[in-house]
Amino acid sequence: MRDIWNPWHGCKKISEGCQNCYMYFLDAQRKKSGADIFKVKNNFDYPLHRDKKGNYKIKSGEFIRVCMTSDFFLEEADEWRPAAWEIIKSRPDVVFILITKRIQRAAETLPNDWNDGWENVWLNATCENQNRADERIPVLLDLPFKHKGISVTPFIGKLSLIEYLQTGKIENVWCGGENYAGSRPLFYEWVKTLSDECKNHDVTFEFFESGNIFIKDGKKITFANKREQTKYAFLCSLNYESSKPHIFNIPKITEPKQIGLFSQDAAPFYQDDCKYCVMKKRCAGCSNCGHCP
Repeated sequence: MRDIWNPWHGCKKISEGCQNCYMYFLDAQRKKSGADIFKVKNNFDYPLHRDKKGNYKIKSGEFIRVCMTSDFFLEEADEWRPAAWEIIKSRPDVVFILITKRIQRAAETLPNDWNDGWENVWLNATCENQNRADERIPVLLDLPFKHKGISVTPFIGKLSLIEYLQTGKIENVWCGGENYAGSRPLFYEWVKTLSDECKNHDVTFEFFESGNIFIKDGKKITFANKREQTKYAFLCSLNYESSKPHIFNIPKITEPKQIGLFSQDAAPFYQDDCKYCVMKKRCAGCSNCGHCP
């Protein structure tokens, strides 16, 4: 998908959620080591790439996930991060989603002109179980970011977020199970608990994939691929959209992305999979869509 920017690749495992890291697994399939960290030279300035007509490939108003094969606050990337911040600053019309397990490093790595945060940066702290939630979320709450969320991925242990949701500082909670080799099971009850907590505190909740192994009503369900996981998670009907609009006050510098990609009029053009994807409201289209911008 076009909504991913990996300015560097590779990472170091730091907690339980890293045990069966998907990036390590996929790198191993290519006879590579996920522990090898390097700057992705041909992709480093991807948000600035233009098409043959001179227009930005990433349009105004789009969302782009950053460092999905690494961590934006990785210590080994300290020398590259200032340039990455400059790229983010130069595209104030695009929302950059940072998802990190290294939330404790965020404050010391912010740009000098950060002040109380940039409107186009959406920070999500990853917490895979209760211990990590209690370790990382208090740090998140104190950081000067205008948009804050929690990513419970991979979801490997029961947890409650009530004390953090009631602060009013959390805009979203995402959760998903574990994939690939060694996947640990995700229990329906865990997801239901988080869903109920988010509904009770009017915080957006998105259960985007079940993981390879899902336990419901005492029965083990195994999924062969992510499409099956996404559909099953969607059909669990646990997602919740907050009544409070999630607004990013960003300018329009380029032509906006195609309107109606997922509207009723566009329905004949996108794959059936999209109907079950909770993330589609932030999607800019994929290679299989057939009707991408």
